[in-house]
Order: sequence, then C-alpha cells, then structure tokens
Amino acid sequence: MLSTMQDVPLTVTRILMHGMTIHGNSQVTTWTGEAEPQRRSYREIGERSAQLAHALKDELGVRPDDRVATLMWNNAEHVEAYFAVPCMGSVLHTLNLRLPAEQLAWIVGHAADKVIIVNGSLLPLLAPLLPHLPTVEHVVVSGPGDRSLLAGVAPRVHEYEELLAGRATRYDWPELDERAAAAMCYTSGTTGDPKGVVYSHRS
Repeated sequence: MLSTMQDVPLTVTRILMHGMTIHGNSQVTTWTGEAEPQRRSYREIGERSAQLAHALKDELGVRPDDRVATLMWNNAEHVEAYFAVPCMGSVLHTLNLRLPAEQLAWIVGHAADKVIIVNGSLLPLLAPLLPHLPTVEHVVVSGPGDRSLLAGVAPRVHEYEELLAGRATRYDWPELDERAAAAMCYTSGTTGDPKGVVYSHRS
C-alpha cells in the first residue's frame, strides 16, 4: 500500500495557478514610494507572468536552468518575474541592491546570469557594472530611468512593457520536479566571497 498524503508536487506553478483560479479577482497592491500604488489582480499577474515567460523564451532565448537576475524594488513587475522565471523552469536570481558594486559584479559572473531585469531607477547602479558582466546577454528595463546610461556598455537592451505587449496570456507551463531549482540568492560575504544559495520549488 502506498500513501496518498502529500502526493502532489509543491511547485511555484501550483501557487500561481491556485491564485489565478481561486483568488483571480483579489487585488495585489505594491508601492515603492515613487508614485501611486500599483494594483493588479492575481489573474492579471498570472497573465502578465505568462507574457513575460513567452518573451524570455522566444525573444531572449532563456532555457531551463538559465539564470535570470532581477535588480528591482518590491513592485508588481518583480512579482511577475518571481512567477514567470521559476514556472518556465529557469532560475530567478534576485540581486541584493545593498551590496557593494564589486560584490554584485562577482555574484552575477559566478551565477552566470543570462538576463538582468532592472528597474529604471536603478540603472545608475547597474550601468557601471555591465562591462564586467560577460555572461549577461540582455538587459530588460522596467519603469522610468535614464536609458542613456546603458549606451556603449550594455548588450541588448529591451523595454519591459514592449517585450510583453501582444504576447499570449497563457503559457504551457512545464511539469517540474518540486526539487528543481526555483530561485537563488547570495549571502552577504562577510567572511569572503558571497556564497550562492539555491531554493527548490518545494522550499
């Protein structure tokens, strides 16, 4: 006899689908202090996450296990990345914007991040690092900020909303092992170089 307790894999995809189907009309509010609060329903977040996943796969060539970094505030677009990247089988790498620049550059290189999604207001932090980030192939910019800072130093630059525009709001999310990597972050490196910590879908 086999147990049937807890026989459903715990994945980020299941969290996303549960939110869309059971709480689809519930509002998620984010606010960074720069403008009016952003309000989106769980259904909208799910649809935009699907659009982001399509863009990452079809336009930027992101594949399973590729690392997609975020240098972002706690806003709606960051929530979308939190769902899109792990659910498509890739790994979300949240960058700590409080770390020294040299540690950030080391972390991105060590993780071999392929894409960085960045809030426009954080371009002054990212732009000087880009010449030292050989693994980064694409920079996706969300929200207002001085794009001229990226001239001559960034690889391919994309606008977040333009990437999403017109893409399908449904995605054929793959069936993932709950032990598969969903996200990673790095320690603060108080006794040496920062150490990468990988989180599974289940965790």
